[in-house]
Amino acid sequence: MSWKDDYRGKQMTAAQALEAVRSGDRVWIQSGCGTPSVLVDQLVARAPHLRDVEIIHMMTLGNARYTRPEYEGHFRHRGLFLGPNVRDAVAAGRADYTPIFLSEIEGLFESGALPLDVVLMQVSPPDVHGFVTLGTTVDCTLTTVRLARTVIAEVNPQMPRTHGETAIHISHLTAVVESDRPLLELHTEPFNEMHMRVARNVASLIPDGATLQTGIGGISEAVLHCLDDKRNLGIHTEMCPDGVVDLMESGVMNGEGKSIHRGKAVVAFVLGTKRLFDFIHDNPCFEFRPIKYTNDPFVVAQNERMVAINGALQVDLTGQVCADSLGTRPYSGFGGQIDFIRGAARSKGGIPIIALPSTAMHGDVSRIVPVLEPGAGVVTSRGDVHYVVTEHGIAYLHGKTLRERAQALIAIADPRFQQELEDFAVRAHYLERERTAAALA
Repeated sequence: MSWKDDYRGKQMTAAQALEAVRSGDRVWIQSGCGTPSVLVDQLVARAPHLRDVEIIHMMTLGNARYTRPEYEGHFRHRGLFLGPNVRDAVAAGRADYTPIFLSEIEGLFESGALPLDVVLMQVSPPDVHGFVTLGTTVDCTLTTVRLARTVIAEVNPQMPRTHGETAIHISHLTAVVESDRPLLELHTEPFNEMHMRVARNVASLIPDGATLQTGIGGISEAVLHCLDDKRNLGIHTEMCPDGVVDLMESGVMNGEGKSIHRGKAVVAFVLGTKRLFDFIHDNPCFEFRPIKYTNDPFVVAQNERMVAINGALQVDLTGQVCADSLGTRPYSGFGGQIDFIRGAARSKGGIPIIALPSTAMHGDVSRIVPVLEPGAGVVTSRGDVHYVVTEHGIAYLHGKTLRERAQALIAIADPRFQQELEDFAVRAHYLERERTAAALA
């Protein structure tokens, strides 16, 4: 039987395809801009016929209706990285959060610690050889396809065709549901002057020929905006945003300085808009890989001059970084922060960076704090932290004493909070008042 006959035999409606989901199943949903919303909507529509279905994914886009109170008992979400669409459900106890490094998620599936039954994904149409691609989002989905009982693919001609480890043959699909709709987009916050001040400090640390990992948000986009004067930059990251398009089109980000995968932008998924989707379509400059590869610290470390840029919610005066929770309330997840911080630390000429605004709540709260909030999770330990960057400067902490760390972090805190931080540091015996005054003078 030809692949075309196989494809036609597997075509069905979303309602028909989702009948394969049984009570008690564990369902993986492809994340980000690859979220298969047609399939997800039909899964929710089947709620009256299902009990105790566990839905597992990283950050998806869309409304995640399966986390609403009326679906308790039918669905329960297990979040590996939380987006805005599921945070309230986790906070209310209707959904769960699993703290885990992105590089280790696929190992849970492969070891049998977290077996999967069904995969819901969105792919590009098949090529002449019968291969679809995962388009915007390889993440962990390529691995789940090998392991699950049932693989349901939403085939959408608006999904870009991508290169790397992203192709799946029709023979590996259980059901095909055709759609034709715009992909879900992520519009990041516009960067402002504060973001630019942080970004300029970050950019000052980035040498020509560096390989970058960046995150989501105003600071990350602002950093990319500050790199026009650099040469031969590269990308090795789990997530690639819109901001790389201008740098690649201008030739600043050409991958010529990379130690491995020279000339290639190595990514696990992209998060952005149609401009980015169009740019990656059939673009051999991009090499999509599973997260267990992109985020493997031993792989990351092979990139010389590896620059890891990650954010934080709070940093305490000893250098502990909270990036996934607001006190006891889970907010996001570990993401790739530790994977890349440790990889960059072991890279020749590597630069691990935590970048954050010095304040929150419109300037009313310091993000450089005496101690983390009660219950706050430490994503990056003080032993892993190297550079902490705010709009007020750069603090280098690696190998420093508690006294030296407190002095450096107070110096890059908002001036309105420096006295409060100093007072605490003196009470905690990190600092002596006279030495502190001299250091900050």
